[in-house]
Amino acid sequence: MKSNKKFRTAIFYKDYFEKFFIKQSKKVKAKIIWTIQLIEESERVPETYLKHIESTQGLYEIRIKLGKDIFRIFCFFDYEQLIILTNGFQKKTQKTPKKEIDRALKIMEEYKNEKE
Repeated sequence: MKSNKKFRTAIFYKDYFEKFFIKQSKKVKAKIIWTIQLIEESERVPETYLKHIESTQGLYEIRIKLGKDIFRIFCFFDYEQLIILTNGFQKKTQKTPKKEIDRALKIMEEYKNEKE
């Protein structure tokens, strides 16, 4: 039986993620919610679902696949266990677009500046 113990908590920062989320189909929304719950409730999250973005300091991508469609949601940790969800997008190419990474890094910077 699956326990509902949470190892981390996902929160949305401002409305960046929400703007992306509300545009998705019911199936995609369900898969996003399922993936976020898996990340919250798994002690060790497989890289299939959560991966560090190379050459960044602390930026991760939540990886969602539904059929042939691939989605990415950027996030970062605060106090080791809080996941702050930033922007999301549908992936159309093998490589994650630099402009999406740059946008996520800007949001992360904004969050950290507001916290100080």
